[in-house]
Amino acid sequence: MEPTQPAEDLSLTQQLPIPEFGDPEDPSDEAPDGSDTVVLSLFPCTLEPGNPEPDAGASSPQGGSSLKHSTTLTNRQRGNEVSALPATLDCDNLINKPDEHGFTPLIWASAFGEIETVRFLLEWGADPHILAKERESALSLASMGGYTDIVGLLLERDVDINIYDWNGGTPLLYAVRGNHVKCVEALLARGADLTTEADSGYTPMDLAVALGYRKVQQVIENHILKLFQSNLVPADPE
Repeated sequence: MEPTQPAEDLSLTQQLPIPEFGDPEDPSDEAPDGSDTVVLSLFPCTLEPGNPEPDAGASSPQGGSSLKHSTTLTNRQRGNEVSALPATLDCDNLINKPDEHGFTPLIWASAFGEIETVRFLLEWGADPHILAKERESALSLASMGGYTDIVGLLLERDVDINIYDWNGGTPLLYAVRGNHVKCVEALLARGADLTTEADSGYTPMDLAVALGYRKVQQVIENHILKLFQSNLVPADPE
């Protein structure tokens, strides 16, 4: 008899929104040859009528006019003191701000395997314990993608290794579902629970057998064997 396929509800049914990118710049929007060129400057410039004598080495724009830097003094040049500090960004709020799905920047970066972004966000105070609206976690999504290095970074922050989402999926179940052998090994080495069942009734071993993932099965069997060996108490010699 062929192995029964697991229920579809183990995998996330809602697709991660994919950012839309605009169309490439339309060449027809470019200014035709010979049109005026917009010049960006760090200082305000004013168009002075007439045709005063230009400075040495400076090029005069077409039309018999020249651009002149504004002579208006800034507050700093006048010596004025700032009466109020400018508004500052609330970094803690922004770095953990969720979107409409409840996904934070850290959850998104973990889901797409952006390890350097994950490392940067964690260093700047991103909270790895935050759950999205359907209880998705950064650890579960990293495990789903098989991003073992990110899984390790998150586990170093003492996240719940057995966190479950809306359908009972845990990081280990998602790693098994994706046939991510190294990720399964890492999660088991850190104490992931092998007895946890998804809402579909599958344990990690059940899922590996049903999907025919022999390497994952072997990893789980080796882990169970090590657990038995570590629990064996040598008999006292008499």
